[in-house]
Amino acid sequence: MSALKVEPAGKRVSKWGEGPIWHEGLLYYVDIEGHAIVSYDPNTREEKEWPVEQRVGFVVPSKSNRLLFGGDKGLFFFDTKSGSIKAIHDPEPELPDNRFNDGKCAPDGRLFAGTISLVKKEGSAKLYRLNKDLNCEVAYEPVTNSNGIVWNKVGNICYYIDTPTKTVVAFDYDPKIGSLTNKCCVVDTSFIQASPDGMAIDADDHLWVTFCHGACVIQFDPVAGKQIQKIELPCLETTACCFGGSDLNDLYVTTGIHKTEKEEFAGRLFVIRDVGAKGFAANLFADL
Repeated sequence: MSALKVEPAGKRVSKWGEGPIWHEGLLYYVDIEGHAIVSYDPNTREEKEWPVEQRVGFVVPSKSNRLLFGGDKGLFFFDTKSGSIKAIHDPEPELPDNRFNDGKCAPDGRLFAGTISLVKKEGSAKLYRLNKDLNCEVAYEPVTNSNGIVWNKVGNICYYIDTPTKTVVAFDYDPKIGSLTNKCCVVDTSFIQASPDGMAIDADDHLWVTFCHGACVIQFDPVAGKQIQKIELPCLETTACCFGGSDLNDLYVTTGIHKTEKEEFAGRLFVIRDVGAKGFAANLFADL
């Protein structure tokens, strides 16, 4: 086990926790199979839950103080104060076996969110770009299980995971038009008997990849393509991570419940303090 201390945060048990993101002192995440958006305040330990009546793959904050989420039925705005949900766009209504999975905003304020084939039909999913004017376009295809996506601190490189490929790829990113070009593989994870899932990036542009079925988070140097450190967690379904806390040097990790294994801490949110790296503020969707 890693020397770092892995602690449960909050008391909520998610069926399948995912997509943590730190914003204005709160940790937001989703429970995909619990059909809910969740917030956790580490200072008060207060947890709030908002049902959204569909599987929800990700949530991100926006400049208009709304949340934006993607799920079974497309992309939506959500107002935490009123509970109102406003539909934005459903790009795949003809694909009932697809839903939105992971998503994050680029530094310029565009949202990039991808879909997943729930029946694992190869190449039937896509990565989409939602622009400020709410026009939704295909940013990259084909994919099967769109997952972790982050940008380097400068904002000219986008890192991305399509889980079945077991790789992290890098694109050149042009913030003027939101384009992803010159794809290349920067990390090969095939040596790990698990699936790369959610991903975070630190201020040194090192990648932190969670491994579903693998009970771990691994920090990688994408330039060298090498593992820096591995942090083990007490449940197999380690799904996604992000940096949070007042100094952005705590790593929050979401987990899910394994189909057959009985694990005491499965589905809990975890925090790993002072991991030796620091994140930077989450990018907001530019709807203002």
